[in-house]
Amino acid sequence: MTVNVPEGFKKFEGHVGFVELTGPLWINRTDDGAYLGLRVEDKHCNIGGICHGGVLMYLADMQLGVGAQAASEVRKFLPTVQMSCDFVSPVSNGAWLEGRTQLIKQTRNLMFATCILTVDGKNAFSGSGIMKIPSDKGSYSDVALPQQR
Repeated sequence: MTVNVPEGFKKFEGHVGFVELTGPLWINRTDDGAYLGLRVEDKHCNIGGICHGGVLMYLADMQLGVGAQAASEVRKFLPTVQMSCDFVSPVSNGAWLEGRTQLIKQTRNLMFATCILTVDGKNAFSGSGIMKIPSDKGSYSDVALPQQR
């Protein structure tokens, strides 16, 4: 299946499990951040024919972590310890969802960030999260974001 993806996005590679099952995810890495995208497919929709809220939360969770990494010097997997969200408007099957992150604050152990998911430039979802920064002695390996284009 060919997926129509906006210019600048490339497949988010190197991840298995849930991301592989629910994707494909796309990433646009630029000087000012990392932006994830998802083309909504049948498998992402609920019985009402719109994108399931859990899919929106999944993309926001990924966007929070990837965006926070891009905005900081931290290159580790950032497990989410808290996330809140608002479903702003329904997202239709076939829509291109795109995320943006703002890093609010970084401490020694935590990152606080917000994200917005948009469709055609209009807000569809907003979320905020707190991510744990693992210590060097933690069990999470270093994570490398895709290179900028």
